[in-house]
Order: sequence, then C-alpha cells, then structure tokens
Amino acid sequence: MSKPSPIEFARQVRQEVSKVTWPSRKETGITTLMVFIMVVVASLFFLVVDIGLSKAVEFLLGLGA
Repeated sequence: MSKPSPIEFARQVRQEVSKVTWPSRKETGITTLMVFIMVVVASLFFLVVDIGLSKAVEFLLGLGA
C-alpha cells in the first residue's frame, strides 16, 4: 500500500472527521460534572481506607510496646 500525497491525506482526514458524532455542549457539561463527582467519591473512599489501614497498623505496632 503506497503512501498518499499530503493533499490526498488531508482530504481523507476531512472525510473521516465529518463522520464523527460530536457531543453537544450539554452532553459535555454533564459528562464533565460526572467525572468531577466520581473523582470526589473516589478520593473520599481512598481517604477512609487510608485512615483505616493507618489505624490498624498503629494498633498492631502498639501491641508489642
């Protein structure tokens, strides 16, 4: 398969981009908000797990003292 010329390549790219279904502004906003909410939920989950594991290690190390 031979490489197309730069002009042919640009034409093919334009054709492919015209086939893309782009999200609306509303869909983009909702998706962005969902990502931020999931980041907060995940960070709170890992904070709780980290604190719990920290307390468990402190307890286990305190048994030997």
